[in-house]
Amino acid sequence: MSAISVTGLTKSYPDKVLGKKMAVDGLDLEVAHGEIFAILGPNGAGKTTTVEILEGYRQRDGGAVTVLGQDPGAISKSDRAWRSRIGIVLQSTHDAADLTVRESVSHFSHYYPNPRDPQEVIAAVGLLEKAEAKVGTLSGGQRRRLDVALGIIGRPEILFLDEPTTGFDPEARRSFWDLIRELKKSGTTILLTTHYLDEAEALADRVAVITNGRIVEVATPATLGGRNTAKARITWIEEGSYQELESDDPTGEVMRLSQRFNGEIPELTVTRPTLEDIYLKMIGHS
Repeated sequence: MSAISVTGLTKSYPDKVLGKKMAVDGLDLEVAHGEIFAILGPNGAGKTTTVEILEGYRQRDGGAVTVLGQDPGAISKSDRAWRSRIGIVLQSTHDAADLTVRESVSHFSHYYPNPRDPQEVIAAVGLLEKAEAKVGTLSGGQRRRLDVALGIIGRPEILFLDEPTTGFDPEARRSFWDLIRELKKSGTTILLTTHYLDEAEALADRVAVITNGRIVEVATPATLGGRNTAKARITWIEEGSYQELESDDPTGEVMRLSQRFNGEIPELTVTRPTLEDIYLKMIGHS
């Protein structure tokens, strides 16, 4: 059984012009146990609506959904057994401003039957130096780390991360990536939404690209959109001007150029499409 299974998911909202707007339009999705799965898509593509339905915080219009073997739409808000098995890191939260970091994490730990040690979690998200600071005094990046701490304190089987590293500096983002990798090693299934393509490439086993409420493709970051078989782009300088060509045989092309230049090829570069190149093409941007 998959950790998450979605078939034909639909959700619409009232629209003054159209009557209704389809936020999610027949979406199918399978996420395996222990997998890091990233959902990519532009704003308004249906990512957050989909995740909120999976979390049990938004009702769907149609389709079948199971998360950890149960329908989140049929789970009551008072059902702690299922909810204690999932962890959620929202895009933004504004509660507990008067509590310290330690008090906040310790308080949330009491909601779960088998929580992690609060001190261990505070250390894991890099907030030991801020453990006695009031939540309201934290910077945006520090507050984001606290959100992650609250999401993992209950040892979730599935962790939902909605834009988790917004506000992180580059060093903090990479520390967070290490934390996510450790959670994966422990068997945690992770569903991640992000606008950072390097984050998806660094963490995800598979990615799904969503646009207009529909999945365009699901693949590994290396193979998405035929990236692994795409033509290589070769550029160099010749007679003072920039030259460029695309080839299925970049090695052969470079060898021919090397012979022409008798060795060193001026400002040679050989690249294949990045994940961002493929993603932008898939969602219809030049």
